[in-house]
Amino acid sequence: MKTVLCGLVLLLLPVVLLAVNTEWGDYESMDFDEVCAKTFVRPQVKRVSGAVDPNGIPGKVMCGYQGWFAAEGDGFGRGWYHYNGPDGFSPSSLTIDLWPDTSEYKDLYDTAFKNSDGSVAKTFSSLDLSTSRLHFSWMRDYGIDGVYLQRFVGEVSWKGGLYHFNIVLHNARIAANEYGRVIAITYDLSGQGPDMVENVKRDWMHLVDDARLTSDPAYLRHNGKPVVELWGVGFNDGRKYTVEDCVELTEWLQKDKKYGGCYVIIGVPDGWRNQDRDSVKSDAMTKALETADCISPWSVGRFGSIAEFKDWVLPKYKEDLAWCKKHGKLFMPVVFPGFSWHNMNQGSPLNAIKRAKGAFLKAQYRGHASYGAQCIYQAMFDEIDEGTAIFKCTNTPPTGNGAVFADYEGMPSDTYLKIVGEGKRLIRKNVKK
Repeated sequence: MKTVLCGLVLLLLPVVLLAVNTEWGDYESMDFDEVCAKTFVRPQVKRVSGAVDPNGIPGKVMCGYQGWFAAEGDGFGRGWYHYNGPDGFSPSSLTIDLWPDTSEYKDLYDTAFKNSDGSVAKTFSSLDLSTSRLHFSWMRDYGIDGVYLQRFVGEVSWKGGLYHFNIVLHNARIAANEYGRVIAITYDLSGQGPDMVENVKRDWMHLVDDARLTSDPAYLRHNGKPVVELWGVGFNDGRKYTVEDCVELTEWLQKDKKYGGCYVIIGVPDGWRNQDRDSVKSDAMTKALETADCISPWSVGRFGSIAEFKDWVLPKYKEDLAWCKKHGKLFMPVVFPGFSWHNMNQGSPLNAIKRAKGAFLKAQYRGHASYGAQCIYQAMFDEIDEGTAIFKCTNTPPTGNGAVFADYEGMPSDTYLKIVGEGKRLIRKNVKK
């Protein structure tokens, strides 16, 4: 089946690649309204036949997609972004712990790093359409349904960040249609204050009115409703927006006459159900859980071994699912391959949560499939600065530069793409036909 689909995509490429070029301009010379006018655009692209059904979350495994990497020389004006430390991107100033396998990228950019053979090490920019196309082609090839595209509210509330993430969104829409995948918006609320609700509303209105996002054939829907995730609801880490704000925003996305009608996922702390550990405990949190359509607890860093997952995490998830069924909610657990942010936080060891050559992630898929989970949020597709990436990364990163990198322990660079595809097949068995 995959061979037939790949052939069909190749036959259709001359058609679907028409009318996708956009002259983005220089955001530094524009004001906020000009950035909006230039970047909230609807790409002209046809959806490939044989694509993933955009309606329905059950049976789908989708990845979080950061899209926040920019490169010096990519022409978009942000320089090095999310690669760089406080003094730029160099062996003594960096944030990434994994180095991407760059062998298939069309557009690459020189770095200050050297490969073991003395050649200049290169990397990609998330802003290039060719990058989006490559990433979505991998999703198609390995059976991953699509992505929850991260939309960082702190970023899209100012013109430089808005410019960046609108371009990434535009390119993702093109690639999702060309390669038959689906996308949905995840609003990451981190860092927001009392103006969070208005910031999200303003952005969503632009996405509906100007970008016509919810009418895109690649946009994920559930029961016919556009899917939106609000990530960061109820964490007890001192956030400046309130859980009441999150309830207000959830209800607006669900009920507003023009911009509502949405199916709202909330990304919550691991301790959400009992409102303990990393969760606030309040009547507002209870209301947030009652109001949401789908509950997705954040698991990254909450356990660090297969034994922990089996001994106490898995029983908790079974109870989480039972609660969601009782209250008419969909339950979407989060899985992750490992964790490493040594270059961002020198006090943290490299490979703080070990991947165990894929065994750690495989155990999570088997565990979630065993109790009946019907969908999965995979953290993350491209997160190389916290070491949760599942896309292709190299086992031969730059060496001898003073920086250290994690790798895939000698496993092929597509190991985790394969694991996620295999995990999807397990999860799909829990969906009644």
